[in-house]
Amino acid sequence: MKIALVTETYPPEVNGVAMTLHRLVTGILAEGHAIQLVRPRQTVEAEWCHFDGQLEELLVGSLPLPGYDRLRIGLPAMRRLKRLWQSSRPDVVHIATEGPLGGAALWVARRMKIPVVSSFHTNFHSYGAYYGVGLLQGIGFAYLRTFHNYTAATFAPTRATCEELAGQGIRNTRVMSRGVDCELYQPATRCDKLRASWLGNATAPVVLYVGRIAQEKNLDLAIRGFYEIKRKQPDARFVLVGDGPMRVELEKAHPEFVFTGFQRGAELAKCYGSADIFLFPSVTETFGNVLTEAMASGLACVAYDYAAAAEYATDGANALLAAKGDESGFLAAASRLANDTELRLGAAARDLAMRLSWGGVVRSYLADVSTMLQCEECSLEYLEII
Repeated sequence: MKIALVTETYPPEVNGVAMTLHRLVTGILAEGHAIQLVRPRQTVEAEWCHFDGQLEELLVGSLPLPGYDRLRIGLPAMRRLKRLWQSSRPDVVHIATEGPLGGAALWVARRMKIPVVSSFHTNFHSYGAYYGVGLLQGIGFAYLRTFHNYTAATFAPTRATCEELAGQGIRNTRVMSRGVDCELYQPATRCDKLRASWLGNATAPVVLYVGRIAQEKNLDLAIRGFYEIKRKQPDARFVLVGDGPMRVELEKAHPEFVFTGFQRGAELAKCYGSADIFLFPSVTETFGNVLTEAMASGLACVAYDYAAAAEYATDGANALLAAKGDESGFLAAASRLANDTELRLGAAARDLAMRLSWGGVVRSYLADVSTMLQCEECSLEYLEII
C-alpha cells in the first residue's frame, strides 16, 4: 500500500503524538509499504526524517501554537495536496490531527475520492476547563465528531477511548494501541553520576515526572504526591523532564525541584532509569506513552486507572492505581511507595512492558486498513456520503 499520513506534529517536535506517529511511519516502512508524510516545516529538521524510495515528504507552511513555541500549526495547503495526490495517488489518506492542515487534507481527499481514515490522539476539547474557556468544550467536541465522521474509520489508542468516542457519536472506531521500546527504555540505563547531580543523599528516592509542564497535566497533584513521599523520605528529590507554559512559574515556586527541560532518546531513557518512583497524575490523556516508558524502565508507578494504566496495568501487581479523579487515593498510593520496598512493582512493570511490541501494533493497524480497502461494500458506503 501507499499511505499518506497527514499530521501537524512530528519529530523533531517532542510529544507523545509525534513519537507515536514516527513509530508508525518507521513500522510501515519496515513492513515494505510506502509513506507520503505531509507535515508542517519545522525550524530544526532532523536528518532521519528523510528516507529514500519508500518515503516522500511534503512540508507545508506553519505558525507557532500559542503557549507552545516549539509546536507548529500546519496551514491549509489544498493546492499542494491536490497536486501531490494527482501525481502520486495514495491508496488511503490517514489524518492524524484535526487542525487546519488536517481539515484541508480531508476536504481534498474526499473530493478526489481517496479513502480517508483518521486517528484520535489528544483530548484537546477537554483542555478548555484548564484555560478558562470550559463553555467551549461542547463546541470543540462537536467539531471533532463532525471531522471524524467524515472519515471511514477513526483509530484510538484504547478500547475505553473507542467506547467513549462511540458513545459521543463518533462512528467506526478501531483500536490502534501503543507499543514501547524496551531496548531503549530499560533499568540498565540507571546512571549513578546523573543521580548524584540530582541528590545530596545517594540512597534517597528520585521521584520523576515526564511530560508537558502545563495546566492540563494536573501537575499540582504530582507536586502534592511528591510532598507525601518527602514527609517519609526527607531527602527525596522531584525531577521534572519536559517543558511548557508552567515551567517558569514552577521553577520560581519550587527552586528545590530539578527541571531538565526536553530530553529525547538515550538521554530521556537515562532520566527514567535513574529514577525510582514515577508519578502520572494526568486526567486528560488518550493513552499516556510516558507511563509505559516508565514501566519499561523498571519504575514503581502511580497513576489513575484509565487510559494506558487501565488498558495494561494491574493495581498492586505492576503499578499502584487510583480511581480516575480520586486525588486522595492517588496521594495515598504515592505515600505508600515512599517506604514500601516489598512491592517489587518495578520488576513486574518491566515484565509487562516487554510484551508491548510496536511491531505488533503496526501490523494490526495495517491489517485493519487493508481489510477496509478490500471491503467493496464498505468502500461504496463511504463514497456515498461524499
